[in-house]
Amino acid sequence: MASCGEAECTGCACDTDRERTAPAGSRFGIESRWWPLAAYWVASRLVMLAMLRTGHGDIAEEVHRLYTRWAGELEAGSFPARDVTWQYPPGAGLVMLAPTLLPVVSYLQGFVALMVLADAVVVLALVRAARGGGPAGEPGSAAGAWLWAGGLPLLLALPFARFDVAVTALAVLSLLVIGRRPWLGGTLAGLAAMIKVWPALIVLGTPRGRSTREAWSAVLVSAAVLLTVLALGFRGTFGFLSSQGNRGVEVESMGGTLLHLARLGGWPGRVRMHYGSFEFLGPYVSSVARGSLLLTAVAFGWLLLWRWRARVWSEATVYDAALTAVLLFTSTSRVISPQYLIWLIALAAVCLTVRGTTQRPVAVLLLLATAVTAVDFPLFFGAVLNSSWQGVAVLVTRNGLLAAATLLSCVRLWRAAVPARRTSRTTGRRAGLRPLPLESGAVGGG
Repeated sequence: MASCGEAECTGCACDTDRERTAPAGSRFGIESRWWPLAAYWVASRLVMLAMLRTGHGDIAEEVHRLYTRWAGELEAGSFPARDVTWQYPPGAGLVMLAPTLLPVVSYLQGFVALMVLADAVVVLALVRAARGGGPAGEPGSAAGAWLWAGGLPLLLALPFARFDVAVTALAVLSLLVIGRRPWLGGTLAGLAAMIKVWPALIVLGTPRGRSTREAWSAVLVSAAVLLTVLALGFRGTFGFLSSQGNRGVEVESMGGTLLHLARLGGWPGRVRMHYGSFEFLGPYVSSVARGSLLLTAVAFGWLLLWRWRARVWSEATVYDAALTAVLLFTSTSRVISPQYLIWLIALAAVCLTVRGTTQRPVAVLLLLATAVTAVDFPLFFGAVLNSSWQGVAVLVTRNGLLAAATLLSCVRLWRAAVPARRTSRTTGRRAGLRPLPLESGAVGGG
């Protein structure tokens, strides 16, 4: 009986071959090597849930104070457009409404349950990628699943008290399928971008040719369809634009770090709750904000230049480019909230599922930055707001790690995909990358 050679075949000799080579110790369809990960995930998430109830301050205050109120307005058919703290694309409204659909439980209980479910989806998707569900259908690395399982608890209970895990789950699924089904990956990325904008960046590294056309078109179509549906069903769909545009320099951003240092040196600025977050107010703040926007524009220009110059694509390139792009836009943002590290840990975890990734040292830096972020918030947040030397030291350390991770990510992505002068397409092989075949449109122009 001949083997068909297809990755997803059934009913032929391939099934028999898989049964013969199935790892020993499998129980309930789960290989024995995954049981430690499953046990750790369950134990760590129980600890996170316990911290949600008894942790430092009311970490779930945003759910109590904002999300519940927004859900009530959405049930009445309107986005909270007059609320300056509503600064999210309209797809976020669906996440706010979702807990109200769960029977019996309170809004907070329903919200936390959905975030735990999204967390489980991410770890299961990473496990599947490690078992052979990656872009080339070959077994990958378990490091990605372990990075996510171990990295998320470093943020204490915060991931279950914000909705970033939900949009992250969509982004991870998008990346993991985009290599084989660009239209599906693009569709998921477009839907995720309508919840928070950053998932639109994860398709920047798709191979040139048909894959890029399908993925990018799917992003635009899915986002447009969801936006149209929400605009027809709710009032105030575009109200978030003005609130987002009026945001200033948040205390935990790179620009905010400079203002903290200036404050230690006698600068007369102050920190106030402004547009939903703690921001600096005072002389030169607007200049720092404009500088951040300029750096974001420069970052986008660098990504376009990389895209234009890139010639070598591997199965890891789309993952590595996604992490680099989101790192650039996070680091140059006027706001770097603690929950942003959820996105970065997830994207780094996806990179680590592929053995040829260039981003391993970047993942280590992000893990360290995540650990320091928990010291920043909630443990030392009062010191940060007061610009005491302890708080500023924590912030300088965290943002220094993020800056280093961003620069290293850019350098390694560039070197892997952009051949040096007088080199051939063997550049990718010398970098430890396996170029995708020419007929897929992965290498070369177009």
